[in-house]
Amino acid sequence: MRPVSAKTDKQVHHRRPWRDNIEAVTMAIVMAVMLKYFIIEAYKIPTGSMQPTLMGNDETGIFDRILVDKLSYHLRDPERFEIVVFKYPLDRSKNFIKRLCGMPDEELRIHDGDLWTRKDDAAEWKILRRPKPVQEAQWKVLDLRSPPNSTWKPDAGARAWKIDGRARIETSGSGSVSLPGSGASVVDRYTDGYPPRMGEVIEREMQRTRRGALGGGNAVGDLRLTGSIEAKADCKRVRIRFQEGEQRYTLEIPGPAAAPEARARIVVENGERESRSSVAASSARLAAGQETSFSAQNMDDLLELDFGSEHLELEIPSQSDQRSSFGIEVEGSAVLDDLETWRDIYYTSDRGTTEFKIPPGCYVMLGDNTQDSADGREWSLTQYRFPGSGGRWVRGNNREDYGGNDPSGNPKRVSGEPGGPRLFFRDEWGELHTFLQKDAERGEAIQAPFVPRELVVGRALFVFWPNNPFNGLNVWRLKWAR
Repeated sequence: MRPVSAKTDKQVHHRRPWRDNIEAVTMAIVMAVMLKYFIIEAYKIPTGSMQPTLMGNDETGIFDRILVDKLSYHLRDPERFEIVVFKYPLDRSKNFIKRLCGMPDEELRIHDGDLWTRKDDAAEWKILRRPKPVQEAQWKVLDLRSPPNSTWKPDAGARAWKIDGRARIETSGSGSVSLPGSGASVVDRYTDGYPPRMGEVIEREMQRTRRGALGGGNAVGDLRLTGSIEAKADCKRVRIRFQEGEQRYTLEIPGPAAAPEARARIVVENGERESRSSVAASSARLAAGQETSFSAQNMDDLLELDFGSEHLELEIPSQSDQRSSFGIEVEGSAVLDDLETWRDIYYTSDRGTTEFKIPPGCYVMLGDNTQDSADGREWSLTQYRFPGSGGRWVRGNNREDYGGNDPSGNPKRVSGEPGGPRLFFRDEWGELHTFLQKDAERGEAIQAPFVPRELVVGRALFVFWPNNPFNGLNVWRLKWAR
């Protein structure tokens, strides 16, 4: 007997493999396009304007690949200090990546290496304090190879101490060490922040091309010292000192031999006069024979001391004199290990002080590689009127490259034409124009430091591509973009 079917023959679906495959491929393409343009996209970092936070460097062979979140900015506006991808407003055919530093409807100032802000001319300038994740991204370890920074310098009382470069100090008796020595100051050396072997490669290239400021020239007042302390039973106290101009800041941790009433504290001294201090609320101190991690820093006019679970902080006035140094003073015996010295990013300004009055709906973007970054500090538009422009001015990135060596140069000039040099000029929309130089009229340059909101594409999320394993640098580049 023939089995009874729940469907008639007409209701039976006849499979068509070719149709199913076309539908699957079409949906895959639609989903890929949706993901790329509205959700997430991968980008390659082509240049070094954000180094060492994000790398794009021919000599090292490291070109970070990052995942960029495009969805968030459909739901909210960008936030200060995020690393963002945006269409370059002077040539919208290009994407740039920088750190967002200036917000709409405010004034932004670059002064003494720091960023300042105020709402309008009637308000006072206030220093911009960065959140901890951004601080961690922008601290730069001092280059170990630089002779003034290579090792701690002992005073007379510390001659018997065992000093291993900058990483380890074994004390015996009271004394102190400093860095750098001979009255020198910490400066914004170009190779600070890079792993040593990578720094060597970067430095060779900088010397070859004569770019940047390898030795630095700006004294950096914002410093950080991290490591661990193992106090011995006779240790009374450990003091971390930062010098900034005429000011001296002491961050003090009591040892096991300290008086019962001793407290951890931060002290601000002006010459011989003790002006202000912050005292810890608890009686926490270093325990004999126990290793305790610590971090002491002066950043954005805020002193902070962390050791174990304790945290102290003290606001301080801004200093125009940024000459700075580190110091460590120990009363008794202790071992300080895994010591690392850091400096803050020093935002450079060719004019000494640069100020922006940011219009509504616009931002100011700056590169972390401030010594070698084409960012809002120097952006300007040049304009030409030429045959074929219809009598109107055509504007484009003002970055002359008459030698033909700058891939981002605009305009480019080619000699040898019968009518004289010919210019190749790309306008702000990415369209290329060509005309004889003698036939064109050039207008005045226009400062253009702002990025409109509609040009912001997304925020950098994650560096997902490790470096070239064959370049010998042994640098792993998997990390969050902060």
